[in-house]
Amino acid sequence: MSQAFSPARLDWTTGQPVSADYGDIYFSQASGLDETRHVFIHHNQLPERFAALGAQQLFSIGETGFGTGLNFLAAWQCFLQYAPDNARLSFVSTEKHPLTTEDMMQAQAMWPELATLAAALQQQYDDMASGWHRFVLENGRVILTLLIGDALETLPQLDARIDAWFLDGFSPAKNPDMWQPALFQQMARLSHEGSTFATFTSAGSVRRALEDAGFNVEKVPGHGQKRDMTRGQLLRPVTASWQAPWYARPPQLTAEQSAIVIGAGIAGASVAYSLATRGWQVTVIDRHPQSASEASGNPQGVLYTKLSPHFTPLTQLVLSGYAYTLRTLARQLPEDGVQWQRCGVLQLAHNADEAKRQQGLAEAGLPKRLLRPVDSAEASAIAGIPLEQGGLYFEQGGWLNPPSLVKHLLAHPNITLRLGKAVTELAQNPADNSWVVMDNDGALAIGSVAILATANETMQFDPTYYLPVKRIRGQITQLAATTDSHKLRTVLCGEGYVAPARDGQHCLGATFKFDHQDLTTRPEEHAENLTMLAAMAPSLHQALGGETIDLQQCSGRAALRCTSPDYLPMAGAIVDRAEFNERYQALSRDASLKLTAAAPVISGLYVSTAHGSRGMVTAPLAGEIIASLLNNEPAPLPAPIMDAVNPSRFLIRDLIRQKTRD
Repeated sequence: MSQAFSPARLDWTTGQPVSADYGDIYFSQASGLDETRHVFIHHNQLPERFAALGAQQLFSIGETGFGTGLNFLAAWQCFLQYAPDNARLSFVSTEKHPLTTEDMMQAQAMWPELATLAAALQQQYDDMASGWHRFVLENGRVILTLLIGDALETLPQLDARIDAWFLDGFSPAKNPDMWQPALFQQMARLSHEGSTFATFTSAGSVRRALEDAGFNVEKVPGHGQKRDMTRGQLLRPVTASWQAPWYARPPQLTAEQSAIVIGAGIAGASVAYSLATRGWQVTVIDRHPQSASEASGNPQGVLYTKLSPHFTPLTQLVLSGYAYTLRTLARQLPEDGVQWQRCGVLQLAHNADEAKRQQGLAEAGLPKRLLRPVDSAEASAIAGIPLEQGGLYFEQGGWLNPPSLVKHLLAHPNITLRLGKAVTELAQNPADNSWVVMDNDGALAIGSVAILATANETMQFDPTYYLPVKRIRGQITQLAATTDSHKLRTVLCGEGYVAPARDGQHCLGATFKFDHQDLTTRPEEHAENLTMLAAMAPSLHQALGGETIDLQQCSGRAALRCTSPDYLPMAGAIVDRAEFNERYQALSRDASLKLTAAAPVISGLYVSTAHGSRGMVTAPLAGEIIASLLNNEPAPLPAPIMDAVNPSRFLIRDLIRQKTRD
């Protein structure tokens, strides 16, 4: 997928937004909102269909051309007006040229009756990189998944079942590249029998291509002076092409929506919150008397993304996760300098290899509000202290107090906390496939689903003992801020990081140790952190005491990160390892075989682990991954990235490499 950021270029000369690239309007000058309601709301019969939804039932809309967001806001408004309070709406829209934040706000100001909804969207909207972006709105009842890229590239990677389509975008005459048979074939693939569509155009080429894709097509009166438009529905479902069954969605559960989450760090809290907002009753269990007691317990975590200019799966994941975490913070926590602060992050070019990587990223066409190169002079001005290197500036980034976010997520009324309880057994009831979690005193919780968010301890459970997690010790150092160190205004990153003062303390670190697993702080690791600081920001090092700092008096904490061999997290369903290997053994002889046997999923067992040092960026989105699987929602990430974080990937790789994992 092309990663170059290509925002919409708007001409506001007439007072209406007009595309400078396509020479077409975004909406009717006479009444854009009325036209949206006529074309997309009325001719998809949304009021009636919303009103007929059952408890927790999901309705999914797909759209080609997000534009100003008018169609989404109108559908959201209609949903709130007609749907039951416990129904849910998913809206998936693809957009090649997203509006800038400023243009979006100016356009949406033209519809005063949508102002409240527009403000909620704008709170989370920002200039976005190409890729997939998840928005959680209306306390979780409304989910927007915005796919930034060409529709003919994004839709083939979408895993969803769409109930109604909004075929929008610039007219076929002015944007013929979008209105292709391949687009309509993707629509059919993502639809079910009876899925509807509506579009403002009545072009014969569009109607014929929709019919060829399996849709019934009807020409009906358009809005205002426009004589005709088109609507219809899918008559014959498309036969799906082969997909790797070992990465397929797990079968949908029919049991009650009750879940047990083991682990009360950022991974567990994120899964619990994503499920709770969807109406699930969730019990979170942790062996510690407080949440966020392990790797999620550091006083400051840095919000930024270390990217590859080659846009690897890890880079694509962290770009989406980074944006999702920032949106989560914007709607969940006050930016008060105690819980979090969007102060920006400077990623300094501390050696030649890093400078080369940063040069590649600077030329990758990413939004400048995401990252931009700065020289040492500008970096010093941004940081508020002298710096010897330039680097990349992440304007949207900053720092977060992880325990604050964890505690806030766990405070949802649908979540019950059981802290100070060490789980000794995880068992499945063969009668109804429910899960029972026990400690030495007996049962702690029963649920239809169990999610392990237990980092390195995931290997202690029988169904997940084979997952290849590894421990990496990290120690941070905390130093009392001084008058001069308070001048630091942004996070600095190099081989480590240092953050602006929080509660009178600077946090810096963290070390990487593969050979130590105890959690006692070590003076020698404090020394490593201070050496890192001296190399990255000598003036700040001196402001904090320089060579006079007493290592024995340094405070800090150590924790064990949990990571995987490919440094991607694991988020998804768990399979029976022995049966999995037997079912797909033929791959060890021929990896190209298109086997069709379904994966032997252990019903109702999921995992979110191996987030490593990126937990604040990947764990919140992993909660959405698991929630989307359990609620049969459109996936929050492209299919190749969903596959890349699937826990079964290691079993498949071992089979192909003819390797046995103990």
